Parts: sequence; structure tokens; C-alpha cells
Amino acid sequence: MPSNHTANPDATLTLMPGKVDLATLRRIQAGGVQLALDASVREGMLRAEAAVRHIVENDQVVYGINTGFGKLASTRIGNDHLAELQRNLVLSHSVGTGEPLAAPVVRMILATKAVSLARGHSGVRPALVDALLALFNAGVTPSIPCKGSVGASGDLAPLAHMACVLIGEGQATLADGKVVGGAEAMRSIGLEPFVLGPKEGLALLNGTQVSTALALAGLFGAEDVFASALMSGALSLEAIQGSIKPFDARIHAARGQPGQIAVAGAVRTLLEGSEIVPSHADCGRVQDPYSVRCIPQVMGACLDNLAHAARVLVIEANAASDNPLVFTDTGEVISGGNFHAEPVAFAADIIALAVSEVGAIAERRLALLLDSGLSGLPPFLVRDGGLNSGFMIAQVTAAALASENKSLAHPASVDSLPTSANQEDHVSMATFAGRRLADMVNNTAVVVGIEAMAAAQGIELKRKLKSSPLVEAEFAAIRQKVAFLERDRYLAPDIEAMRQWALKAELPAALLDILPSHS
Repeated sequence: MPSNHTANPDATLTLMPGKVDLATLRRIQAGGVQLALDASVREGMLRAEAAVRHIVENDQVVYGINTGFGKLASTRIGNDHLAELQRNLVLSHSVGTGEPLAAPVVRMILATKAVSLARGHSGVRPALVDALLALFNAGVTPSIPCKGSVGASGDLAPLAHMACVLIGEGQATLADGKVVGGAEAMRSIGLEPFVLGPKEGLALLNGTQVSTALALAGLFGAEDVFASALMSGALSLEAIQGSIKPFDARIHAARGQPGQIAVAGAVRTLLEGSEIVPSHADCGRVQDPYSVRCIPQVMGACLDNLAHAARVLVIEANAASDNPLVFTDTGEVISGGNFHAEPVAFAADIIALAVSEVGAIAERRLALLLDSGLSGLPPFLVRDGGLNSGFMIAQVTAAALASENKSLAHPASVDSLPTSANQEDHVSMATFAGRRLADMVNNTAVVVGIEAMAAAQGIELKRKLKSSPLVEAEFAAIRQKVAFLERDRYLAPDIEAMRQWALKAELPAALLDILPSHS
């Protein structure tokens, strides 16, 4: 498939390693931009490369430069075999399986690996970093199988598949969708395949860039469905003529949770100017069900967790996470464990919990809409019930997906299997933790989309007054995608249209401004 990476030559993002922010990472994932490194970082890379060269020329023995790897770290490799050592490392670690990672994820892998290497602690030639950015800028996507990393000694297998392209092996997809071998991919950007120097193969393979890119993609998707769920929740509140009082700022200030305060404020802004809200101020209803009344408390907690995960991931996207690391101020090369992706695993697990809860509470609001005893609306939101089933089975789909998310939300970080003959005896499973987020986000997008469609139906079923300008604008946008359900029809296309709405809705600033990558 084409990479959908038609770059605007005027949209060049200059990356300062260590200071790339979340909004920039979101733009990198979206594509359509060119990348360049801040010129000031090149000197640091050259110093680190010189430090590695000094070690080789002076016949010092340093792990990763002139030794074997993992359990074979004590095996000394002669200088005449160092290029072969690095090539063999890349080839032997290219053991991934499964479908290729999506182009937006690979874009972030290329960018964050370049940022990591450009920190000046890896000892690689600047030309190698330049090549990674050249692949990105040309829309060339290395084929990286999605499975095969435990997220511990770096994302070894997937990063090896990326590195294969640099040495003329493996496969890549060009911007026009053509799949080619690694050598042709390199020639397409005007380069010959690299003969790797000391430590360069290891620097490319070590690191958390794959798990981090997957988790970032999950975070951005979670933000999208979170914002859409606040809109669908506001639509549902209007459809059942629920109370706005639980969103009073004083309630949330009394508790003090920042996400809760932000969500309540966003919903108040969404409903400002509604004719429906004051029309039932004295209707006698004491309390709405939790799925409506506790939107600030539940969604606010989700927002706080997304914000925490975002802080972790933006640090990791800027990190020097290969091993060993070069410190040019002292000339030392120190072996450690920055490749262990435990921070990413925890962040991805936190995102999973939030995504699951966003879908779970949206499904409960959907069920509320369909229950005439609670909502005051026709059963299953259709006028001629019995002859028509209305939204009855759409809610079953939502329930199935919300339940599936509960299983997927089980923490990946609590699992570990030792590898490399027990040298790597505790691993993070961060890569799976990040990878499963795509399925969870899509599941929740379906649930939220169905809720929004059902809420729009509910509003229209007893349409006398208008909601707020912001809600009415979104109601109109939904009606452009799906028509009012007068009688039963083939609903699958409508559900797909609303899934896309939940992922791509052009929402008011009141919702977007509270999200980590927008604030």
C-alpha cells in the first residue's frame, strides 16, 4: 500500500534531540512533513564516533564494539571481523513475524531512532542518522514485522528489520506503494547500502523505539476517541434531558483532581447556550445514572492517566536507549540497561486501562439510551418498535467490543519470559503492550460512534428545542454521515462511518485543548 506520506516541502520540522515535544511527535505520525536535525548536534555525534574509533585503534576490549553480544559478551572479536560482526548481528536478529507495522508507526520509529542516535551517546556516523531521515523524507517504509520483541534488550527483532534496509537487505515500501528490496530502497534515496562500522549495528538494534512508537500511536488514538466520547456523552445527556448540575465547577474544585476539573469544564462549554438544558430544570429528576452523572469523575481519571503516559513517552522518544553508551566528556563507554522498556510497558498499560474505561462508560450510556424506562425515549430508539429492532443489536456489538477491551486491558508489563540463556532474565513485554492499543482504540471508536449515532437519534425523536451551538454543529456533522433511523436498515456502513467519526471528528477547541498532545 502507498505510504500516504506526501510531504509538503515547506513543512520541515527541525528536531532537537532531547527536546522533541508531543505535538511534534503527533505531526510525525500523521506524515506530510519533512524532518531535519538541528545542526548543533552533529559535533556530538562526531565526538562519539571518534571515541569508538579510538577504542578500536588502540585494541581496547569494550562490549558491543569488539565483543560478541548477550551471553557471548566475553568473546573477543578481531578488528578484521568487526564489519562482519555488525552485519551478522543485523541479519541474525531479523526474526520478526506477523503483518508489517503500519506506515505511521514506522515513521515514528525512523524519527525516534534518528533522535536517539543523534543524542551523541551511540558512537555511530552521522551519515547513518542522515539515512534514517532520508528514508522518512522520501516516504520509504522499511517492512517491520509486528511480532517478535519482548521489549527488553531493545526492540531487537523489529529494529533489525529496519536496519536491514540500511545494509541493503530486507524489504521496504516506496512512497508509490511498490515493495522493493533493501538495496533498491537505498538507491531510491540516492545511497548505497552501508557497511556498518564498529557498534553501529548494535546501536541500531538496541533501543525502545518500536515499543515507544506503538505506545505513542495508541496514545494519539486514545486522545481522539476520548475527545469524541466527551462529545457523544454530551449528546446523550441532551437526548435523555439529563441534569447539568453534576458538572458544576464547585463540585470538582472541592475534590481537586485536575482531569476531573478539565472534563467538567469542557462539558459545560459544550452545552453552553443549549435550549434543552433549561427546559427541564424543574422536571423532578433527582439523579441521572452514573454513566452520565459521573462523566467528569470517570473521564477525568482517564485524562489524568493519559497525561501521565504522555509524559513518560515523550521522555522515552527523546532518550538514548541503546547500549553501551559513549560519554565523550570522559571517554568512557559504559554498559547499562537503558534498552529495557519497562517505562513504556507501564505507560502502554495505563493507556489501555483508560481506553477500556472510555469504551465501557460509553457503552453504558448507549444502553441507557435504549432503555425507555430510564431514558424516556422509545424502546431501542425507533418509533415502530416490534416491527423494527432499531438500535437493539448495535448495542450488542458495542457490548462485545467493550468486553473484548477488558481482556486486552490486562497488564502486559506483569509478564516476563527470560531470553538469551537467562542473561536477559527479566523483560518488559512493552512491544505487545503498545501493539494491542491499536485494536483497543478501534474497538472503543466503534462503541463511541454507535453511542453518538444513537444519541443523535434520541435528540431527533423528541426534537422540540435546540441544543447548544457546539453540540448542534456536531449533530449536523453526524447527520452528514448517517441518516435518521426511521425503520430498520443495513446498519454496518453507518457503524463504520461513525467509527471513522470517533477517530477523526473535527471537534471544538474545548475538547482538544485538554488533551496532552494539544495542550
